[in-house]
Amino acid sequence: MAQGGAEKRLGDEVEWKLMGTGPAIMNAFREKELDLAYIGLPPAIIGISHGTDVLCVAGGHVEGTVMTGPAKWKGFPEAGDLASVLGQFRGGKIGVPGKGSIHDVILKKCIEQSDLAGKIEVINYPWADLVTEAVAGGEVSAAFGTPALAVAIERFVGGKVLYPPSKLWPDNPSYGIVADAGFLQREQETVERFLVLHEEATAFMRKEPGKAAQAIADFVGIVDREFVLDTLRISPKYCAQLTEGYVASTMRFVPVLKKLGYIHEGVAQDRIFSRGIISRIHPGKDHYGDGIASA
Repeated sequence: MAQGGAEKRLGDEVEWKLMGTGPAIMNAFREKELDLAYIGLPPAIIGISHGTDVLCVAGGHVEGTVMTGPAKWKGFPEAGDLASVLGQFRGGKIGVPGKGSIHDVILKKCIEQSDLAGKIEVINYPWADLVTEAVAGGEVSAAFGTPALAVAIERFVGGKVLYPPSKLWPDNPSYGIVADAGFLQREQETVERFLVLHEEATAFMRKEPGKAAQAIADFVGIVDREFVLDTLRISPKYCAQLTEGYVASTMRFVPVLKKLGYIHEGVAQDRIFSRGIISRIHPGKDHYGDGIASA
């Protein structure tokens, strides 16, 4: 979006829509308001299980959920393992974006595996900005969400990362590109051109993070270059490929979603992924582990 030129490269007009959470994106797919979207895959799986016909056609980012909160709390490794970090909030509240979002699912799984189910209250918010405000106002004691949320809490609340994203759920699909199945069938060449643009953008972010951060900051207008760079540094694993690790991590969400009651039956891998296009335009080694260059 910041670089411009997408319409000329795609040969079609583009209408960009910003939505607060993955569940809102899936509602828009169900209403036939979207053709393509960047979305965490758990809400996509929930939508698929309820009959929304979409497919994940590319990756984008992994390990994009982070635990953050005011600096008074002990984080990793000071407090020890995840159960010890979470144990500080026994009897308290943790804020997270919308119910069914990837952050919500990871938080609830972490609480359950730390033997704290029913001992920490999860408060869901429709927009990440509201989570920041909730931490600032003392409505919740900590938060789970995106790297950008963690930077906002650090900037505006004097917060810090309490548990790093790489340790919460390895390779978790914080976002991929999901396409309406009918649009994918009708407009495969358009989807392929979009994925080429996407791969170029992720490569630019990895190789020229300073320039990418400045372009993003100029386009968004409400954050500065350092805010964007700090966001990239917290979780720098960007690529377009759908790796075996990305797919396997996604499939590990299926039984968790079922246990949480978000879906009622399993969802097969071939109902979630269509890997043909991205495998053709991005063969060979993925770049998730490359991180970003210094800036």
